[in-house]
Amino acid sequence: MSRRSHHLTELGCIACEDLAEFGAGKEGWLAPDAGTTVLCAIDAHSIAIANRSLVLILGWSDPDEQRVKIRPELSPIEAERITTIEWLVFDDIKVIAVGTSRGFLLIYSLRGDLIHRQMVYHGQIIKLRVRGTKKDQMQDISSGDVCVVMPGVIARFDGSDIQSMLQRWFQDTHSRFWDEKPNKDPEDDENSHGRLPYQLWNVSKYGSCVDAAITGIIPPPLMELQSSQRYYCAVTIGDDAVISAFRLSVDRKRNQKRSFNHLLENLLDKLLMSWFMPASALTCLKDHPRKGEKLTLSPSGTLAAITDSLGRILLLDTQALVVVRLWKGYRDANCFFMEMLVNRDDKHPSSSHHAPGKSDYCLCLAIHAPRKGVIEVWQMRTGPRLLALNCAKGCRLLQPTYRFGSLSDSPYVPLEVFLLNGDSGQLSVLNRLLN
Repeated sequence: MSRRSHHLTELGCIACEDLAEFGAGKEGWLAPDAGTTVLCAIDAHSIAIANRSLVLILGWSDPDEQRVKIRPELSPIEAERITTIEWLVFDDIKVIAVGTSRGFLLIYSLRGDLIHRQMVYHGQIIKLRVRGTKKDQMQDISSGDVCVVMPGVIARFDGSDIQSMLQRWFQDTHSRFWDEKPNKDPEDDENSHGRLPYQLWNVSKYGSCVDAAITGIIPPPLMELQSSQRYYCAVTIGDDAVISAFRLSVDRKRNQKRSFNHLLENLLDKLLMSWFMPASALTCLKDHPRKGEKLTLSPSGTLAAITDSLGRILLLDTQALVVVRLWKGYRDANCFFMEMLVNRDDKHPSSSHHAPGKSDYCLCLAIHAPRKGVIEVWQMRTGPRLLALNCAKGCRLLQPTYRFGSLSDSPYVPLEVFLLNGDSGQLSVLNRLLN
């Protein structure tokens, strides 16, 4: 049963013997500044933890839930390793995506079956970032994409393409289970549903990036209003330029022509691996010796919180490309946007069963400052600090990924932030109601 404190609600515990392979048992093993980098990704009732060669999936709400270990086939010659993990969640499908140091994107089922393996580009995958979008401004139809961040390179996969591939794989797996014919060799089945189409851009004009995000669709340049191009805005951070912004171009007509057969498609993908779509620079901020470190995006993509090497946090308006707020004294900080109910006691006094909607919540920024041992929540854009709470040294702030295909008539689920204590294994959520 969940236990509630003033600002946190305890949800469960992930402590188990399998975590010893990740360094559990040593004080501060999960801390962001730990010597051995441990990757974490959380979703409803599950958490994935990874090191250089192993992914562990375990449930935090049910201690008896079976744990799954995934050991990807990595190249020992090139010292290939796991560099990032993320959940991909659709209406009825949930999988774990893995990025490697050689530029491979791997997708696994919750049983540990390899569903898809694809080279994105030659280089380390730094981040897998899932983003929600709106397909139609006149209707509440949700879509999304997966942004793959590499040093100086951004790739974009459409969420509908990934969902279609996963549906075909699960349908074939289910039919094969009931089929009396012999199963195919799993190695022959790899990518049997074709390579996933994606767009690729070079964003290294101002140096190699350490993190990046596609913030959304932007209007075309003034003289190209009738162009067949679609334009995205991308924000990058790095060592040479703290912040850079680019206009990414996509030819919608070219992007729709994907009727190649499987063999020809694979051949063309290999030949065009180094071919990039146009990316034009919009602006950059250089402020030596300041270096960009981490980036997090708001749900709408209109705000980005950026941490730098001088212990500052910059709040960037991604539409105006202007820094609208600055915090100082937060070295090694981690940030996530979240939504909270602030001073709502005076609203709906006669209805105890009122379900808050999106308009009832206010956007906030949760800042974890591990050197201070504190978590602070600030109201956006220029509001006050709403709360500050102490946390143990070995804690890490986590946030579930965007869920593709959420139904518009389902209850609104606000952005939440979770706190994982690596020393105790306790998982808690920051309370969304603040009086």
